[in-house]
Formats: sequence, C-alpha cells, structure tokens
Amino acid sequence: MPKNDKTVSALPSKAEILAFMAREAALIAEGKGSVVKSRKREVARAFNIKGSDRIALKRMLRELEEEGQIGRRRSAKRGEAAAGALPAMVVADIVSRDRDGDLVARPIDWPPEQGPAPRILVHVPKLHRPGRAVPGVGERALLRLEPTADAGPDDPALTGRVVKMIARDRARLLGVVRLDRDGSGRHNGARVQAVDKKNASEEYFLPEEELAGAEDGELVAIEPIGRQRVLGLQSVRVAERLGSLKGERAVSTIAILTHGIPHVFRPETLAEAGRVEAPGLAGREDWRALPLITIDPPDAKDHDDAVHAAMDDAADNPGGMVVTVAIADVASLVAPGSAMDREAVDRGNSVYFPDRVVPMLPERVSTDLGSLRPGVDRPALAVRLVLSADGEKRRHSFHRVMIRSAAKLSYAQAQAAIDGTVDDATAPLLDPVLRPLWEAYRLAHRAREGRSPLDLDLPERKLVLNRDGTVDRVAVPERLDSHRLIEEFMILANVAAAETLEDKRQVLVYRVHDEPSLTKLNALSEFLQTIGIKLAKGQVLRPAQFNGILGRVKDTEHEHLVNEVVLRSQAQAEYAVENYGHFGLNLRRYAHFTSPIRRYADLVVHRALIRALGLGSDGLPDTTPQELGETAARISAAERRAMAAERETIDRLIAGFLSEKIGATFAGRLSGVTKAGLFVRLVETGADGFVPAAHLGDEYFSFDEPGRAMVGTRTGTTYRLGDEIEVRLVEVAPVAGALRFEVVGGGQRRARRGGNGPRADRAAGRPSSEPLPWRRSRRHR
Repeated sequence: MPKNDKTVSALPSKAEILAFMAREAALIAEGKGSVVKSRKREVARAFNIKGSDRIALKRMLRELEEEGQIGRRRSAKRGEAAAGALPAMVVADIVSRDRDGDLVARPIDWPPEQGPAPRILVHVPKLHRPGRAVPGVGERALLRLEPTADAGPDDPALTGRVVKMIARDRARLLGVVRLDRDGSGRHNGARVQAVDKKNASEEYFLPEEELAGAEDGELVAIEPIGRQRVLGLQSVRVAERLGSLKGERAVSTIAILTHGIPHVFRPETLAEAGRVEAPGLAGREDWRALPLITIDPPDAKDHDDAVHAAMDDAADNPGGMVVTVAIADVASLVAPGSAMDREAVDRGNSVYFPDRVVPMLPERVSTDLGSLRPGVDRPALAVRLVLSADGEKRRHSFHRVMIRSAAKLSYAQAQAAIDGTVDDATAPLLDPVLRPLWEAYRLAHRAREGRSPLDLDLPERKLVLNRDGTVDRVAVPERLDSHRLIEEFMILANVAAAETLEDKRQVLVYRVHDEPSLTKLNALSEFLQTIGIKLAKGQVLRPAQFNGILGRVKDTEHEHLVNEVVLRSQAQAEYAVENYGHFGLNLRRYAHFTSPIRRYADLVVHRALIRALGLGSDGLPDTTPQELGETAARISAAERRAMAAERETIDRLIAGFLSEKIGATFAGRLSGVTKAGLFVRLVETGADGFVPAAHLGDEYFSFDEPGRAMVGTRTGTTYRLGDEIEVRLVEVAPVAGALRFEVVGGGQRRARRGGNGPRADRAAGRPSSEPLPWRRSRRHR
C-alpha cells in the first residue's frame, strides 16, 4: 500500500506496484482518474520514494515491462507501446472461455521462442450496440490492451477492449487422416494427426460415419463432436477435405490454412481489378526518356522499383551524384476504401512460399498494371536523391511521373556486367547506366559505414524445388554488390519519405525497430563472457558496439554462433504511428515506401505523400492517428503471420526432403541448449532438430545454465551452445516439420562451469529461425 509516513522512503514490492497500477487503471476506465505522462513519477509520489531510491524504482519498472506485467511507456507523444513484447493494440484470436465464462484471446503468431503466448481477457460491453458484431470463440479481433484490474495469479494479466472485429473463417483444426484397418482390410474409423508442430503428437478419433469420403493420408479440416471421447481421444468430424498431401502445393496449403491467410480473392475484388485502367500522362511529369532499369531476382513477376544514377552537374556539389528511385504508383490503381483496398489491408502483405506467392493485390494489378515492365509506359511515384561526394544526402524531391523502364535485369546479370561479363541486354547499358549506379552506390556505402548500422552476417538459404513441389536441394545464394546497391537505394528512399511527411506534419505509418531490452542485453552479456568477451554491467549498446563484437569473432569458430545470439537479442521490427526510430539501421526516422505492390504500409505512405505534396486527388483520406494506429497494428500482425507461415513451410519441406534419409549422419551445430535437450541445426540444409536429454548418453547430464551447456556428471562430457556435432537422424514428422536426432560424435571434455548468474533463457534456449528482424529480404525491409 502507498505509505502515509512522509519521512519513510522504502521501495514497494512488485506486487504492490502492480496492485496500485491496476487500481489506477480501473479508476481511469470508470472516468474517475486521469492519465499521467510519467509512470515513474506517479508511483514515486504514491509510495513517497525519493533520492537514489528512484533509480532502483526505475529498474523495477523496467523489469516489470520486460516480464510483460505492465505496458511500456515511451512518452506522451509516442503513446503507450508494448506490454512486454506486445504493442498497445494487437490482433488476437479468441480461443476459449475461462471458468467464469469470459472470453480469452491470444495474439496471433506469437513467436514460440518467447515462451507461452500471453492470455488476454476480452472485454465485452454489457450494452451492445445494434449492428456491431458479437465476439465469440473462433473470431479474430483488434484489441486495445490494458492491465487487468485485480487480476489473480492465474488470471490473464492483460485485458483487451475490442476495437474492431476482423473478418475471418472460424478457427479450424487441420490434420492428416490415418485409417485404422482390421485384418480383412476394412477400417473401423480413423485417427487424425495434428499438423501443428507444437502439437505434433496430438491425435483425434474420427468415426467412420464422419469421414466424408476422406482417404488415408488426406489433409482435412476437422471440428469437435461435443464432449464425445473414444479411447481417451476427442472425437471429430471432417468439416472439409483439403486434398492429398502428395499434391504440389500441399505443404504451403497447410501453412495458409493453419494461419488463416486469405488466399482466394473475393469476386468483387477481382471484378474491380478487371475494370482498372492504366492512368495517362495528365498530371504527371514525363520521365519516359530517363533510362531507369529494374534489378530483381530472375523469377520475379512483379517489378515495383526502378533506379537510375548520374553525376550532379550543380556547381555547389562537386563529385556528387543524383540517384533516382521510381516506385510503381499503386495508389493510382487502388482507391481508398475500394474492394481491392479492403482486401489488401486484410492481407497486409504478399506471402512468399518456395512453391508459390499469395499476393496482396490481384495479378491484374500486381504483375501487370502495377509492374514496371520494360518498354511499357507505367505511372510511378519517384524520388530524386542528391548525394554529396561523401555519400550524405543533401536534398531530395518527390515527383509523380510516367516512366518507361529501359531494361529488366537480374542481380547476377547486373553484377556480371560490372565484373566484366556482359550480355546482349547489359552491353548497351554498361557505361551510361550501370557504371553510374555503382559509383553512386560507392558514395552511399561510404555514408552507410559512417552511420554504422547493425551488420549481421546470416546467409539465407533457398529451397530449389522439383516440378512436383518436393525439395531438390538447398542452396545459399551468393550475396552480391547488386543486392546491396538496391537495398541501400531503397533505404535512402524510405528515409526521404519519412522526412518529407514529418516536414509536412502528415500522419504516417513508420517502420520502427526498438532497442534491445535490458533482459536480452543481460543474457547476451552473460553468454559473451563464456567466450571471453566482457561487457560492462548495464552498458548501453548501440549498433556500432554490436558490430565491434561481431568484428572480434570474424573468421573464428564463434562467428556464426555470435551472429545468431546477437540476432536473438534484437527486438522485432513493426509498423507504428509513433516514431521511436530504427535501431538496426541506426536511423531516426524510417518509413516503408518502396514496395506498394506487396506491402500495405507502403501504399499508405504513397497516399500520404500524394496528399501532403498536392500530387493528386487520390491521396490519403482524412484519418486520425488512432485509426492509422489500428491499421499499423493489423499489418504488423499480418507480417508476423506471413513470416511464421513461410518459416513453417520451409521446415516441412526440408523434413520431407530428409524423411528418406533416416539413419543417415549429418554435421551440425548446437543452436540451443535447454534442460530438455539439445537443438541442432544441420550445416548443409539449415534444418533444425532436437536431441532429447534422455538420449544423450549412458550417464546423467545436468544443465549448466551460465555455461549454456549440458554436462555429463560422470565423464564431464560437455555439449555447449555453438559446438560442432555429428548426429544421426532417427525420426521425421514431415507434416509437422519436426526432426529428432541422436548424437554420434562431438562434445568435449570441459571443466564444468559454476556460477549463479541471472537467468538467460533467451540466450540459452533455441534461437529463432526467423530472418533478420528488419532486413529479411527486399519484401520485408
């Protein structure tokens, strides 16, 4: 309780702080209190905390934030952001009712490496407004989060007030039918094996009369049959037959259906796309003579950015260059509030699987009218960037234009030309187009090095498929300067967009990336000590310091591991109307502008620029920061959904690829060490698998948390995070994407480490398999 004795200055317990804040939140909800700007000042006044004790209080509040007990506050302007790892508004699925009958939700696609998903108590107003959807189990909603008042130890710590119901199919369970046959070949019902990796051992009983014609090995959607149970298994019926797992697109279909990704365009959306006509030159600058070119992967179907560079002839900028980045003007094709726009915000972004793409916009727009095809007139929103001789951006300007791309090149094709091997397409472009682009990149790269963004080296693997959709091989594409060139020019354009909109005081959606949390930094520091790198306690790390750590382990046995651990220490990038900067890129302001075909955030930024600069009547409609914040929350959730679906599809495809190699041995590296066992990442394919602790050997292994190791109590044999190891594949669950190994070689005799350092499960546990949190690929930058 707050202290009345003004002479006493003692710290309250965390429980007392939470109880006080819950009471204050309840008063605010009832209109009897007011929101204050400083949480620390509010608590300090209530408990009469003064002097140096305020420093300890600040630390306690930060720990409560990291534990997810309270929401993170930045400032009055930025608003309240994350509750632990959650933003102030979150898209969540309503999954159950509690013992009191109240609805409980969980955020969609919660990263498994962050532990169990938090439960959210759904607030349903007693007075229901006519025409408003009533939330129920299986529905999806956008929730505004706040601490739960008077929450007990077993109650959800967060309450979500429904901002908007989001259309979706009711939650469905997916599984694979396994027929039970007797000696005569007749089947007596069946079982359904869950496809969710986290519930791969879950089975359901499927009575014969509920098969609906499903065959053995067929993927089905199921629904429970009341409370009926047979042999301890929940009874289910087939709600929908989804096809054979042997089909070419079966694996990506599982991910699409599991995550509820919209993949079939509504009839009104397709009809509207069919009526769209390409805009003419009216109201645009004619840039068709400028030899802009597109540089993309060889199999790209949509081309939403084109580039050009030339020497700046201005007398006040000796040695400088002018870089032009032209982006497909999707805003001229998709009107705000139209059928295409409504479906685009539901999808949030295009989703890229190894075997197909689920586009955000219909192909009529994404691969035709909105794609910057060579030799064809296309509308664009372009930015001219004037760079000085040292690579710094001196000024920029935006233009609504008509362009005609001079060529479509692949990354390898453009790089080969610069390296001396030209072909029919690149020979005429080498001197007038390609060499100036590389010269401009040289300047921009110089400025990048001065900015010192976080420079992680984690190569992405690409699955090469056979015609039947199975994996032929796993390749690691070479990282070329042509990739870096396009990336750097896109970053410059994104920064220019954010700066322009801020200057015009136009509300926008930022791409933000928070600094690492104190908990993660402490875990990282503890891990680095085990390989001889010491960080000062409480040291604030900027990207340059992280790069220094990465530089120290370059070309050593620890290089790959440290890159992985540093990645895990980073926050996840997201979209927000509050700007708190981009930590990874080391930028104060950043907004996605360069991919409106495949990211809804970019389309919002395009419309905001059109409105702010008076470039047409099809700009961003009147909106409030709150409404735009809701959109930012939805598309952030859609991005996480896409990442999870893409990752799970790769896991399942590689598991299927390895299913015929049970008994084979592989070289791997320990990517995680927990009490339960060892996580192993195979060197050749990048596949992740598990070695249970009980199968490590004929002795007991104890978990040395500070040392990130499992240690044999009899022999001292040690398996430590990052160790090279040889494993044998003993079990594969292709549908779930799960692999189980046993150790056949590796491990070292080491003196067991002692110590009672702070817990660091995130550094000791399994690393996230998701790509870089801000620079995953061109579609996620």
